[in-house]
Amino acid sequence: MTDTVNIKKGPILFVIIMGAFVSLLNQTLMNVALPSIMADLDITESTAQWITTGFMLVNGVLIPITAFLMEKFSTRQLFITAISLFTVGTLICGIAPGFEILMTGRIIQAIGAGIIMPLLTTVVLALFPVEKRGGAMGLIGVAIIFAPAVGPTLSGFVVQNYSWRVLFYVIFPIALVNIILAVIFLKNVTKQTFPKIDMIAVILSTFGFGGILYGFSTAGTNGWTSAFVLTGLFVGFVSLFLFVLRELKSESPMLDFRVFKSGIFSLTTVINIMLTVAMFAPMLLIPIYLQQILNISPLNSGLMLMPGAIVMGIMSPITGKIFDRVGARPLAIVGLSITVVTTYLFTQLTDTTGFLYLIIIYTIRMFGMSMIMMPIMTAGLNQLPQRLYPHGTAMVNTVRAVAGAIGTAFLVTVMTNQAKHSIEGIIASHGFNPANSLDMLEAANLAQVQGINDAFMVSTIFALIALILSFFIQRGRTTQDQVPGLQRQDNFNVATD
Repeated sequence: MTDTVNIKKGPILFVIIMGAFVSLLNQTLMNVALPSIMADLDITESTAQWITTGFMLVNGVLIPITAFLMEKFSTRQLFITAISLFTVGTLICGIAPGFEILMTGRIIQAIGAGIIMPLLTTVVLALFPVEKRGGAMGLIGVAIIFAPAVGPTLSGFVVQNYSWRVLFYVIFPIALVNIILAVIFLKNVTKQTFPKIDMIAVILSTFGFGGILYGFSTAGTNGWTSAFVLTGLFVGFVSLFLFVLRELKSESPMLDFRVFKSGIFSLTTVINIMLTVAMFAPMLLIPIYLQQILNISPLNSGLMLMPGAIVMGIMSPITGKIFDRVGARPLAIVGLSITVVTTYLFTQLTDTTGFLYLIIIYTIRMFGMSMIMMPIMTAGLNQLPQRLYPHGTAMVNTVRAVAGAIGTAFLVTVMTNQAKHSIEGIIASHGFNPANSLDMLEAANLAQVQGINDAFMVSTIFALIALILSFFIQRGRTTQDQVPGLQRQDNFNVATD
């Protein structure tokens, strides 16, 4: 046992943030590369989508179980196992001769990646007292936002000039170095309670979150009336309902829903849901708009996201320090106000909107988002007692995964439906000739722009709801000593495995 003063926090934080960065970067590389993979492996689009959907499903299903894993295994055991699985999966993907082996590699990657992010958050909660967590969580924000923003640009450059396999060859050595650094520097800082595994809860959780994620993630392509979509959603919601009931009755739940007894945690979780949907809008809609309407290459459309990513990377640690001083509410109100205005500006797109205008608005929007994501999450987690840290972080990451799947499906549906509904009006108002193919192509483009604008309007509404809710965030406790019955976490198990 040792005091936290004697633990070098920097190396521990660097090792796990590096793991989170590389796993998040990996997730965002595939979308741009899918056409190249389809051609190389001779697979259809519906088969290829499992390269991303399958990863997301396994990742999302595993996250709720991480609370149990963090209480069962030490920090070193869990992280080194997770990053090793991720590394092995990456190598398999790089050398895969066909789709089946590639898919196997992606599943192994997802198992590792699903553990890393919740573990990172829990380690920060364990290492830093309440009054110093903002700065540390701000560093996590760099990994969460910067990696997804860099991914499409890197992927576009690699696919345009080299084989898609190079994407995995870039990730592999970084992950390998991460394993070596983890063995050298990582200490055990999370508390082990050695709970017994509840297999029924694991099965219900898997079918619950898996069914919901599958249903919503495939609804955008298969349609809401698809038997697979409806079956997935039905099985998911029924299983989730039974899972929640079982966990609430359990004395040692695998995922403790009692975290929602904290008013501030519940409020920040709802805001997080709204933010996730709002955040996914430009990541989903802008590449479609740039590539299909403005005919901009995948590489250049990825480069459009870079200034915003750089701004967010710079601002995230600064925002964390400000959070430690003033709390989440001032940051959330300012950040969400900027987000609402800039998201609304994206509802005014035309088929001739300038590329520079898009870069400026997107960069300002990311500046606003940099004030929100990590402060909101940290404000909620700070209100939980030590024993609920693994459950709180698992819950936040689970909610974010589900909200991302639901938000993406919802926005795609709005975009496609509104495009279909508006095309007749566009033909009539512009005097297009239905027999003229060029006229119909222009009408289809204008209809798609309308659909994208309407989807951004929905995103604006979500951001506006989050802004209204942010006024109700209370400062909460600013030091651990203010919580009755909760001792400050100054002692940690640092035994080596």
